[in-house]
Amino acid sequence: MDEKNIVRKAVIDLGTNTFNLLVAELIEGKWRRIHSEKDGVALGMGGINQKMIAEDAILRAEKALTHFKKVSESFGAFEITAIGTSAIRDAKNQQEFVERIRKDVGISITVITGDEEADYIYQGVRKTIDFDIPSLIMDIGGGSTEFILADRSGILQKISLNIGVSRILQLFQFEDPLRPEQVVELENWLEEQSKGFFDQLTVTRLIGASGSFETFYELIHNETIPSMDASIELPFDNFYAELDTLIFSTQAQRDVNPWIVPIRKKMAPYAAIKTKWVINKLGITQTYLSPYALKEGAL
Repeated sequence: MDEKNIVRKAVIDLGTNTFNLLVAELIEGKWRRIHSEKDGVALGMGGINQKMIAEDAILRAEKALTHFKKVSESFGAFEITAIGTSAIRDAKNQQEFVERIRKDVGISITVITGDEEADYIYQGVRKTIDFDIPSLIMDIGGGSTEFILADRSGILQKISLNIGVSRILQLFQFEDPLRPEQVVELENWLEEQSKGFFDQLTVTRLIGASGSFETFYELIHNETIPSMDASIELPFDNFYAELDTLIFSTQAQRDVNPWIVPIRKKMAPYAAIKTKWVINKLGITQTYLSPYALKEGAL
């Protein structure tokens, strides 16, 4: 293939916890991943519940994006799409942050709404699984969590809720390990924040869009998640049991667990509580992990 005719692009998902880079090339009308990496920037730490991006978080973002830009250009991907999500869209200093990144790093950030985020997530996930039955996509973020009910006809319902794990960590002062009554307190808060969205849903299959669900996979299987382009089923009983283990684990146990990436070691129990709450509320009986999410949908 003539190198001059190869089209390469980079997409960066500027998540509240993690920045995700995807570099891909267009071959015969289809995008092929050639590189991906992530950085636990923790953009929402120190300010998300005050609707601010803290100065130390901005410095971490600049460092990560400078590296991502260098990597992208090393692959010949000079067109970079950077997408800002929950922490950025809610920040009072959003414009200051976006302008600073543009000036200091040379990357222009497009800030999207929660609805647009849900659309991108669906576009990514639908490339990995056949919606032969109605399925609920769940994307656990640091600032927000998106839920998309879809079938073969497309999106049926969607919502973006500000119930991200970074928000929870900074909003509640829970003990280590969590006490059962604190789990109930968080579940009641989730119920209140969900605005009745789940009350009318009839769905038995849950699809987790990368992120925390990758950690769940690695905890279940005690192995690094393989590179894949299709969704994979998580054995339900093992998955459900692992959620319980994670919810009541101690910080010390998570700190030494090699299957939990550093950015998730403090927040993993909250991701598990949210997931278990959705499973119980809807009567979910099948759980899947999709390797694709926002950045693949945006691509």
